[in-house]
Amino acid sequence: MPRTIAENVAEVRAKIAAAAALSGRRADEVTLVAVSKYVGDAEIAELLAAGCRDLGESRPQDLWRKAPLFRDSSPRDDQPRWHFIGHLQTNKIDRTLPLTALVHSLDRESLIQPLQQSAQKQSLVVPVLLEVNISGDESKHGFRAEELEPLLAKLATLPNLAVRGLMGMAGLESDEDKSRREFASLRELRERLQKNCPPNVQLNELSMGMSGDYEIAIEEGATIVRVGSALYQ
Repeated sequence: MPRTIAENVAEVRAKIAAAAALSGRRADEVTLVAVSKYVGDAEIAELLAAGCRDLGESRPQDLWRKAPLFRDSSPRDDQPRWHFIGHLQTNKIDRTLPLTALVHSLDRESLIQPLQQSAQKQSLVVPVLLEVNISGDESKHGFRAEELEPLLAKLATLPNLAVRGLMGMAGLESDEDKSRREFASLRELRERLQKNCPPNVQLNELSMGMSGDYEIAIEEGATIVRVGSALYQ
């Protein structure tokens, strides 16, 4: 018999707990973002019923449709928190920001001012993660590690963007050992930046790890994992 989404969620949470223990942390120190970009409304309802409150979308148009639908159908004290995890185009910012609890993909300098201007116009303070290209893959978005220190100083002057941490993805061709090194490099980068971090910038979050490598990512310090296919198999 095919497994249910609830069973898959339980298994993923058990693996999160085991990986967190290996890194000397509790399971509740790692946020599971259930990636819902490839599934329909029925599967999202099952995720919510299984206790997943953090949901990840990478297509703005899907987020625009799903967020109001599940906001209106969920109890006020049990609302989904939507994470935007895709490449964000500037012409999609205005409608996306009010629906998003955390933008994982501030991935280029040209996106900063449009985000700030849209957030200011809408009287929002938008939590963001800086995406870092930890693998060096040309196909991946993100800043280079050496760009981040001056970038943090710039972001610290913008009142409507709240930097919460870093995000990175292992390389498309990375094996387990290489993925581990890439995740470790992001954790070490975060630790270096924290030593001279502007006081109004936080680097508490490390969003790294997906269905194929989230356990390794947690062992290397991930505080957020983005899991999709493992929840639906």
